[in-house]
Amino acid sequence: MRLVIVLLSALLPLALSQAEDPFAWLFGWSQRSHFDSLQADIKGGECPEECDCPHSYPVSMYCDGRGLTAMPVIPSHIKYLYLQNNAITAVPDLALMNATSLVWLMMHYNQLTSEAIGKKAFLKLTSLERLYLQHNNMTSIPSNLPRSLRDLRLNHNKIEKVTPSDLQGMDNLTILYLHDNAVTDMSTSLKGLKSLTLLDISSNKLTQVPEDLPEHLHQFYLESNTISSLPDDFLQRFTQLQYIRLAHNQLTDKGIPPNTFNVTGLVELDLSFNKLERIPLVSTTLQHLYLQANQIKEFTLGSFCSVVDVTSFSKLRTLRLDGNEISREDIPSESSFCLRLASNIEV
Repeated sequence: MRLVIVLLSALLPLALSQAEDPFAWLFGWSQRSHFDSLQADIKGGECPEECDCPHSYPVSMYCDGRGLTAMPVIPSHIKYLYLQNNAITAVPDLALMNATSLVWLMMHYNQLTSEAIGKKAFLKLTSLERLYLQHNNMTSIPSNLPRSLRDLRLNHNKIEKVTPSDLQGMDNLTILYLHDNAVTDMSTSLKGLKSLTLLDISSNKLTQVPEDLPEHLHQFYLESNTISSLPDDFLQRFTQLQYIRLAHNQLTDKGIPPNTFNVTGLVELDLSFNKLERIPLVSTTLQHLYLQANQIKEFTLGSFCSVVDVTSFSKLRTLRLDGNEISREDIPSESSFCLRLASNIEV
């Protein structure tokens, strides 16, 4: 009995040294080897010295803002790769061959050119959902992009043309940023994007609205192009469209077919900085209308309300008409019944 007490008293300091569990020393070796085996499973390759792979989130690799000029070696277990804000100039075919687990790939703000991106560079990334390539020097969309993509950002490049094969098969794509490029033609490239809800093709060189637009669009941005007219039944096929921006184009009254914007569901319409002389007919459900910096000469109340009564009136809350050829005196007194929700009409 005395021998047992002496043995326990000798081991007690060791037990107390275990901060989380005083008896952890009894099973510490088995726990440690289990942890080591987990780490071995997760590893799949060492983290490059120029990057960080935090132990708290071992499937992420942070290489952003490191002054890199070439792609690092990517361990096969990495799912989230951050390479933005570097000076990387190329993505060779073999650069991502081992990175088959990638879900996010962030390569914005680099110096990538289309010629330096291998045709097979993205071919094996079958789980990739987000690809950020904005603010580079690409003149075309890279070949063989993963069909699994949900969010594709290509804005602020030098892309001149979008072909049907560039986006073919991207059934899951919901967000596409192509703004601030030099696109002149999109052909029917958007036709198969059945899940697309946000499309931004503003600040390009488009002279007409692209054909075969996806019918489930929720936000559609077309401002800062040179579009002078809209197709017939432009918005009739969209069931979920709420926001459309057509500012800074060349639109005229003749270029807008009757009832183009008289569609329910639309929340915001921006037609500012065009060449309109009349207020177009809009739906009574529209809430925000921007018409500043046009050539409008008359305030037509019928553009907002065909009938005014207790239940029938415009839901418009924001109306901007400043920078036109009308003044506040041109607004009829009865407009307060039609535009009863508009807290401020800027003229």
